[in-house]
Amino acid sequence: MPPIKMHGGKPAKNPVKTLGRLLKYAFSNNKLATAFVVICVLLASVANVLAASRVSYITSELIANGVNADMNGVIYPNIITMAIIYFIGAMSSLAYNLIMMLICNKTLKKLRNDMFSKMQDLPLKYFDGHTHGDVMSLYTNDVDTMRQLLSQTIPQLISSFLTLLSVLAFMIYYSVTLMFVVIAMVVVVFVVTKKIGGGAAKYYLKNQKALGALNGYVEEMTNGQKVIKVFCHEGVARENFKKLNDELNDAGAKANSYANLLGPVNNNIGYLQYVLVALVGILIIAFGSETGLLSLYCYTNAEVNRTALMTGMLISYLMYTRQFNMPIMQVSQQFAAITMALAGAERIFDMVDEKPEDEGGDITLTHGESAEGEWAWKKPVEGGAFEYIPLKGDIRFNDVTFGYDENKVILHDISLFAKPGQKIAFVGSTGAGKTTITNLINRFYDIQSGEITYDGINIRDIKKQDLRRSLGIVLQDTHLFTGTVMDNIRYGRLDATDEECINAARLANAHSFIEHLPEGYNTVIKGDGSNLSQGQRQLLAIARAMVSQCPVLILDEATSSIDTRTEKLIEQGMDKLMEGRTVFVIAHRLSTVRNSQAIMVLEHGKIIERGNHEQLLAQKGKYYQLYTGAFELD
Repeated sequence: MPPIKMHGGKPAKNPVKTLGRLLKYAFSNNKLATAFVVICVLLASVANVLAASRVSYITSELIANGVNADMNGVIYPNIITMAIIYFIGAMSSLAYNLIMMLICNKTLKKLRNDMFSKMQDLPLKYFDGHTHGDVMSLYTNDVDTMRQLLSQTIPQLISSFLTLLSVLAFMIYYSVTLMFVVIAMVVVVFVVTKKIGGGAAKYYLKNQKALGALNGYVEEMTNGQKVIKVFCHEGVARENFKKLNDELNDAGAKANSYANLLGPVNNNIGYLQYVLVALVGILIIAFGSETGLLSLYCYTNAEVNRTALMTGMLISYLMYTRQFNMPIMQVSQQFAAITMALAGAERIFDMVDEKPEDEGGDITLTHGESAEGEWAWKKPVEGGAFEYIPLKGDIRFNDVTFGYDENKVILHDISLFAKPGQKIAFVGSTGAGKTTITNLINRFYDIQSGEITYDGINIRDIKKQDLRRSLGIVLQDTHLFTGTVMDNIRYGRLDATDEECINAARLANAHSFIEHLPEGYNTVIKGDGSNLSQGQRQLLAIARAMVSQCPVLILDEATSSIDTRTEKLIEQGMDKLMEGRTVFVIAHRLSTVRNSQAIMVLEHGKIIERGNHEQLLAQKGKYYQLYTGAFELD
């Protein structure tokens, strides 16, 4: 198998491109809502700036006239105006946050649907190369970071940008000199943010990777609880978990240390900036001239109280200083979260962009359309017509070479044939390539060289879904889904009636134990059938294959977990099921393959012996050694 990849914990290779794609993904289908959000953000941002400008008028009036200030003409109207502006800003802020939450949920819903839909189209090779925990982290950790980015960070970025522009405009209006003081301190904030925020981002990414590893380990240990207890490895499991948990804790502690350090440092820089602006502003009022529009107005208009107006301006300016710093600090504090979200988005888009499984050719499977009315391959021919090729189950391998990794060949020049209605058995040591051969028949993997034909048709020319619909398979690892016993049997053919499912269960000798379950066929199976024995799970898998009514059967250790007595009881049913069908059987228990028309003995990816039971015994080779006990299958 290919090496397993751990894709968590790496920063985005192209964050700008990823952000652009994410924004397009989120907003392209929500243009009207997006426009409304931008308008609301603009109103909220400008409202805070406009409200602060009212303070200068109130302060100037109070300083200039004291107790004789014009309350009705200046003070009260400005206070009422401030209240109205703040109310509009608050309502706008509430509106865009609610709308962004709706856009976010809609986007994540679509994204999860696209991810899961794409996952169904991915080849098995993808899952061979990625751990379950790693795939699950895409749906949990990475999607969650995107939720925060879409619902909080992006609106905050837009709001911060518009606030900065608005505040900057008013700063220029009030005082150019003070504006340069503020910008100089902002440069200091950016340098500090880059230094501290970079460290936080690095450890947040490590935290994400450690979290994915921990989740994968918990999932693995949950599924393997019986094995852990059988071998008394509870202590080992605890130690391994403790190690992973410590790594997560260390990464999280360092990430949060950097993140928590960033806020206080920037706040203190902000306080220093506040003091510098106040100091320079006082000096301007006391001694200097100013280039701001309002200041020029004060210097050139003798009728105004310059000191009062400039003092009011300074107070408003100090408020603008806080407003200017706030969005910068908010963005800097979210720097690590933005980095994580973009890295998660890139991993999700990488999965969505994975090359899907080859759908195969244009030959499809039909039942009842052909003149014979049986299973047939429907092959398009010239003129829009179709040729019907009867499905007989003739499967042939011609010089097939295959390896999960192209540099490591598993099967070497395999040639074999299964005539219609034949039962072909594969025996050999673990890792000899038995299951791999059956995986190639249903095109779970594609061969490097050679050819596999099905009724004379190259399987690459058959639509993959139809190819697999012709194959009833009982896998070595039985998997049951959450649902009733009846649902799990019907999984073999979703349009099967209850009666057909029950008949399949009778044929598989599963009916007896099903009737003794608490609710019979309506008993709910949970946890991959944890409330059933391994043998019972395997009987349900056999019943599922039987109800599919497929022309070709593949039985991969189908009776490995069934006792000898039960196996004998279902042999007759299996024989009835296999009548007229081509059957491939993989078995370690050689008694189950004695009646096969052909037995293939594999070793190291090569067929070293072939023949029926009597012929192979007469050869006195590997099969003879296995059957007589002179050599044991490992």
